[in-house]
Amino acid sequence: MKTLFTLLCSLLVLGVMAQQDAWVYLTDKANVEAYLNNPNLILTQKAIDRKASQGVFIDERDVPVNEAYITQLKSQTGISVLAKSKWFNAVHVRGSENDINALLNLEFVERIDFADNTLDTSSERFATQFNKFDREETLVDFDYGNTQNQVEMISVHELHWSDFTAEGVTIAILDAGFANVNTLEAFQRLRDNNDLLGGYDFVDRTENIYAFTGNDHGTKVLSTMAGYIANQYVGTAPDASYYLFRTEDVFSENPVEESYWVEAAERADSLGVDLINTSLGYTQYDNPNYSYLPSDMDGNTAFISKGATVAAEKGILIVASAGNSGALPWQIVGAPADAAQVLSVGAVDANGNYVGFSSQGNASQPTQKPDVVARGGAAFVIGSDGTIVNNNGTSFSAPILAGGVACLLQALPEISNDDIMQFVRMSASQYETPDDFLGYGIPNLADAYQISLSIREQDNLEFKAYPNPVQKTLQLQMPYSDTYTHLKLINVLGETIMECELTDSRSELDISELASGLYVLYLQSEKFQKTLKLIKQ
Repeated sequence: MKTLFTLLCSLLVLGVMAQQDAWVYLTDKANVEAYLNNPNLILTQKAIDRKASQGVFIDERDVPVNEAYITQLKSQTGISVLAKSKWFNAVHVRGSENDINALLNLEFVERIDFADNTLDTSSERFATQFNKFDREETLVDFDYGNTQNQVEMISVHELHWSDFTAEGVTIAILDAGFANVNTLEAFQRLRDNNDLLGGYDFVDRTENIYAFTGNDHGTKVLSTMAGYIANQYVGTAPDASYYLFRTEDVFSENPVEESYWVEAAERADSLGVDLINTSLGYTQYDNPNYSYLPSDMDGNTAFISKGATVAAEKGILIVASAGNSGALPWQIVGAPADAAQVLSVGAVDANGNYVGFSSQGNASQPTQKPDVVARGGAAFVIGSDGTIVNNNGTSFSAPILAGGVACLLQALPEISNDDIMQFVRMSASQYETPDDFLGYGIPNLADAYQISLSIREQDNLEFKAYPNPVQKTLQLQMPYSDTYTHLKLINVLGETIMECELTDSRSELDISELASGLYVLYLQSEKFQKTLKLIKQ
């Protein structure tokens, strides 16, 4: 009997190990033209407005995956569908290698990418440690205090003094668990102001984001931005609105979590979210065949990094923790923080000194990583029991800064996300001499605001378009007496609805016949170019 039991267990283990994860890419989508002509069917009005304000076109990537194809995939032998991505027109599946390869016989399957990297035998891959949040769950001895240091370090308090508290800015947090956010006193102000907009658990597939209580990492992350206890604790974005998405399965480390993350980012995009904070990173997996190599942290290899890049292209500002591998063999910034269009945040202590666990940049990465740093050594956070504690981790330096960036978004609504991130870098303590430990250094967000105002004032001396909002006639003043200036007016669908050449330094544009709404105005000549959001009343 013992021999039989051992044999059965061995067969069970082999069956489990035979399961593979893969991304199945599909050939096409249904009803593309109808959706693009009626974007409100797939995007909220806030999402459409945000895209217009960022000069982002609505395209085929915004159209959902064909549900008929997903239904057929689910019916295939041995196949489980775990996640889907409209941006990549792909589905994350699990099954045996043979069963997954058999999907190529379906006419709507374009290609299959397996998560298993065993064909690459040139470098050693490592399995992850079981608890990726071990460092961040370890309490640090401290004298009871508040958030003053971590707020003032990046000068976000000066933005608060100017009444820029992220009001009107929508943030999505993609994380591991939000235990007791719906009951804790620290989030009562958030609930009273109806700034908890909802969420979704992509791991357990439920609208009840609070049902999972096995981890409070997301609770702590949220607290650094939105926590409020009178005279004790104030987050960096106390008046922002928040969506909460669970994408991390804390009981295992598997590439499907990257797919959950991309799904959540797509949901955030469709809801009109302005900023995503993610204090998650992916480098190594329980199955070492799925693990990445350090050389894969190039911003273009990991599925999650490619998803973060699309999210940025769609007009969402992405802030990500650099990772806690600085003192480990892995060492470097992981995915999705490795992506060039992601603002990656490392960690310093209360004195502004680099902390050894903060992941470092690497010459192989496409841009300077980390971008900047904030307090992540003994940062003040609020746990699921409501207690203010100190925890270590870039998981907390990232949202501390993300909240401050959200305040900048409120203060500078007409500035592009790329410019916002660049102003943050320019304001940092070692902008002229960046390194792989602190990146450009500790930002001064009050200075970032002033940098923007200074540049905008200079622009205003060179170019004017008024009034804005406008009802009938738009006045245009060019900075130079060029031979001509090429003008294009584009609607939220990316359609050019007006195009002409301006031959005078001062011109009038009759837009009385245009429908009310948001437009993007492009102007280009030999000596200057300008893009701005135009509101037609």
